[in-house]
Amino acid sequence: MAVDALKCKECGKKYPLEALFVCSECFGPLEVVYDYSGLDVEEAKRTIQSGPQSIWRYSEFLPFTERPKSRLATGLSPLIHAPRLGEYLGGLKNVYVKNEASNPTHSFKDRVVSVAMAKAQELGYEVIACASTGNLANAVAAHAAAAGLDSYVFIPTDLEEQKILATGVYGTELVGVKGNYDDVNRLCTELSAEYDWAFVNINMRPYYSEGSKTLAYEAMEQLGWKLPDRIVSPIASGSLFTKLYKGFNEWIDLAIVEGKTPVFHGAQATGCNPVANAFDEGVDFCKPVKPDTIAKSLAIGNPADGPYALDVARGTGGTIEQVTDDEIRYGIKLLAHTTGVFTETAGGVTVASLKKIAERGEIDPDETVVVYVTGEGLKTLDAARGTFEKYEIEPTVDAFNEFVPTPVTA
Repeated sequence: MAVDALKCKECGKKYPLEALFVCSECFGPLEVVYDYSGLDVEEAKRTIQSGPQSIWRYSEFLPFTERPKSRLATGLSPLIHAPRLGEYLGGLKNVYVKNEASNPTHSFKDRVVSVAMAKAQELGYEVIACASTGNLANAVAAHAAAAGLDSYVFIPTDLEEQKILATGVYGTELVGVKGNYDDVNRLCTELSAEYDWAFVNINMRPYYSEGSKTLAYEAMEQLGWKLPDRIVSPIASGSLFTKLYKGFNEWIDLAIVEGKTPVFHGAQATGCNPVANAFDEGVDFCKPVKPDTIAKSLAIGNPADGPYALDVARGTGGTIEQVTDDEIRYGIKLLAHTTGVFTETAGGVTVASLKKIAERGEIDPDETVVVYVTGEGLKTLDAARGTFEKYEIEPTVDAFNEFVPTPVTA
């Protein structure tokens, strides 16, 4: 295993692999660094292919000295070729949807929680906690229950009912905070100094974020050890976006795959767009906003990794898109109609952003495009309300023929 240390992203100071998340010298964020010297590429591929059907097949590239085990298998979500979606978008031949709804709690957050919890247990923590916009709440509550650990989940009080129910059912201590996600996160940061708990997205954040790299590894493995030409991913804190970049580039640098870094497109809602605004204005900092969007899982007004996400988009020749709530609803409908995949609002943001990029003619029809759909549509059912028509008829053939449109081939 290659894990080496924690390292400040700003000043480069190194730290031991403990529950640390900010540099004591410059207050920059810490991230995990690895020493891959001596890695046998072909042996690494064989180890991956013979590994478990979960993210732990990539444990060589995660922050552990031994392959962890978890009771809820996470990862290896389907990479779905979407020719009908590509055709709608102007004849794109190779659009793929990475559908994270297949994970245990139906979002990509199972990946980051799996890594953070394994590290927390390794460090001896007995209580797991988080600040969440919904999907993380589901994942922390479920994985803590499976592991037999106590958990505390903090959420904004106005979260979608489906996500609240799908958290409380696991028996966690569920705390609604009167405020937005940034208020919840601020409270949890203070609590992390008071209680000896593992907050997965605060004092475990350097390890937690590494779980997102597996979404890049899987896409490359599922494409036959090849790189996509471009990716489209939602942006909330910016962590997923930057760790996808890290995952692709780790395998390029190690010659596990050949080619150049994909073009990175980020996707935000107009109602919570600090990164997209900074991109449009050509600045390298994100001005905080007060979220007001149906895409609550992306509603982080002060994104911790926003500046790094800007660097990724600009450095790869990509963009940060923003779409309205109506465009989000249409994105959900478009994905469902053309692929059979029902996404939550974050996926609607992503698909609507892909549509904008395609309409500008920026995508060559032969390019391979991976679109990250990070959560399940059943979690945000209200977004689908009013987007289709339901016919109510008497139980007769005549009524059916009179009121319901039928295909010409019927």
